[in-house]
Amino acid sequence: MTDTKQFCGYVAIVGRPNVGKSTLLNHLLGQKLCITSRKPQTTRHTLLGIKTEENYQTIYVDTPGIHTNQERAINRVMNRSAASVIADVDAVVFVLDRFEWSEADEYVARQLSQSSAPVLVVINKVDMIEDKDAILPHIGFLKNKVKAEQYIPLSALRKTNIDVLEDKINTFIPENTHVFPDDQITDRSERFLAAEIVREKITRQLGAELPYQVTVEIEEFRVEPKVTHISALILVEREGQKKIIIGTSGERLKKIGQQARADMESLLDCKVMLKTWVKVRSGWSDDERALRSLGYTDE
Repeated sequence: MTDTKQFCGYVAIVGRPNVGKSTLLNHLLGQKLCITSRKPQTTRHTLLGIKTEENYQTIYVDTPGIHTNQERAINRVMNRSAASVIADVDAVVFVLDRFEWSEADEYVARQLSQSSAPVLVVINKVDMIEDKDAILPHIGFLKNKVKAEQYIPLSALRKTNIDVLEDKINTFIPENTHVFPDDQITDRSERFLAAEIVREKITRQLGAELPYQVTVEIEEFRVEPKVTHISALILVEREGQKKIIIGTSGERLKKIGQQARADMESLLDCKVMLKTWVKVRSGWSDDERALRSLGYTDE
């Protein structure tokens, strides 16, 4: 007789901005779901990534980077969103960047000390550490900083030790019926993912020039038998930011559109007609009501 027991649980991925949380989630899922870039704060929304393998369904919650700067409404909303997730999960993966330990990491550790969920500490980007002998002493240092079930050195990018992390995560997943269908990989709509793809391409195109006050709103998402029509509105706070995104003779915006369309076509598995334009809406990132209308919530 086969064992038909099902296991299902929630696992939060937390850490300060830019430690590799989204890259880690993409590799845990085995496909790209979260936008990634070298720029901090690329992830702004809490997003579920669902992985079902045989009788285990793990629902990963990718949180915005928790940071100590809470001056702007968008930062406060992102912090509240990450903190509310920690209170409600079966396990937490706390991602750190190599040997770095900052005030922001300390802040995350304090948040975790108030949670009853078991914590797994991930020392990410170990492929970039030259002196591997220094990892063990660093784990000793971390044991004094954050109470965890295990400290796992890994490289999300190179997929090193991801299986070790997954095996450990599985020990915390309770016996439960699966919440989502086996083939579903996220709770977010295709419309949401399309907006995130455009935002990723802007982030990658602009690098250091990127103003934080950029968001993307999908105004049209129309599916026809052979093609999906998508209209993406890029919102900035100032006229100068609009010029940066459009670029000389519109070249930069054109490139953003071409790259986004290619990713959308592979996500949706169909031809995409994408229109993009840029509009100034001042003050959106510091206005909680505007943030809610753009999909930034604490849930």
